[in-house]
Amino acid sequence: MNTKITNRWLTLGLILVGANLRLPITMLPPLLTNLKQTLGLPASLAGFLTTIPLLMFALISPFAPRLSQRLGNEKVLFGFLILLAAGSYLRVIPTIWALMIGTSLIGIGIAGGNVLLPAIIKEQFPAKIAIKTTEYTVAMGLIASLGTGFSGYLANKISLMGSMAILSLVGLAGLFVWLFNLKKMPNQNTTTKLQTTTHKSVWRAGLAWWITLFFGLQSLLYYSLLTWLPTLFTSVGFSTIQAGNLATIFQISLLPLSLVVPLVSERPHGMAVVVAFVGFGFIGGACGLLAGSQSFGWSALFSLLMGASSGAAFSIAIIFFQKKTTNATDTANLSGMAQSFGYLLAATGPIAFGFLKTQLGSWLPIIWLVIALAALLTGVGVIILTQQTLFKSETLS
Repeated sequence: MNTKITNRWLTLGLILVGANLRLPITMLPPLLTNLKQTLGLPASLAGFLTTIPLLMFALISPFAPRLSQRLGNEKVLFGFLILLAAGSYLRVIPTIWALMIGTSLIGIGIAGGNVLLPAIIKEQFPAKIAIKTTEYTVAMGLIASLGTGFSGYLANKISLMGSMAILSLVGLAGLFVWLFNLKKMPNQNTTTKLQTTTHKSVWRAGLAWWITLFFGLQSLLYYSLLTWLPTLFTSVGFSTIQAGNLATIFQISLLPLSLVVPLVSERPHGMAVVVAFVGFGFIGGACGLLAGSQSFGWSALFSLLMGASSGAAFSIAIIFFQKKTTNATDTANLSGMAQSFGYLLAATGPIAFGFLKTQLGSWLPIIWLVIALAALLTGVGVIILTQQTLFKSETLS
């Protein structure tokens, strides 16, 4: 098979893997009512379905790079895809234990994809990092949004378990395409490993900790806002439907930035422009919320700004994994480190926001907290921009 055809199949594999990095999670919220009725799922466990994957991300992310150094990024990713597909169809069994175990396996599978895809792109497409990152991150956001929109519709038209089984076909497609690629793609992992065995651990690099903090802060802001924005909007007088629409605007506005940021980052001062936009969008949108406007148009603008900033922050974090390392091994190790601590921090965000709202009885202090976290996120981004790579992190002139 010639190189051009091989690259096309590899690109398709990257897109399909990316499509599975959020879909198994985002398909569930519209199905929670049906799950409660069909399985007798308690409300406490229903809420835990979102927390389980985040905890799996935090627990598994550091181990994926270690496995990949022994077996190769591509083979290890295939193993994670098997777990993801198995977990997806385990959830089709109409019992609570199958739902919980399946969701845990899905979290493990997604964790591997989150960590290894940036490294595989750096390894297999060193001259096309921006475009390949764009392709998989756009697929991730687009398919996740479609999954949220269609899962409830399919459940009503077919059945609860039928809906989950149909949407999980995306996971099977990714698995089979990756299996085909596994035998065809050039595997540079062994060479890369030999070239990097003299490097010290990324856990000892100061820049790695700054990137980890950046990833954690953007994750915390995204998951906290995703959880509480609908409640915040209803508290100022919007109906449940209007609040849901505003939250949907927040989610959809991530997509354009997933497309633009990797391309902008390739240009001179492009990463600085993105970091500045992240701060402007988060802080500007949150300041708009402080006014407590009951105008749907203005609130939609504030949601759009914060959603776009969230999408930009996630994309530039992935770019940091690739641009601030010199080889695929360090990229995987940095990705694993940052996502481990980052998703652990993200898992605490919605709980902390809810606790503060209960204790203080107002959303205003929460919005001020968002502004402070956004300012900190921007400052950390600026610090990262002044550094070169993990093991050559002197200040740039």
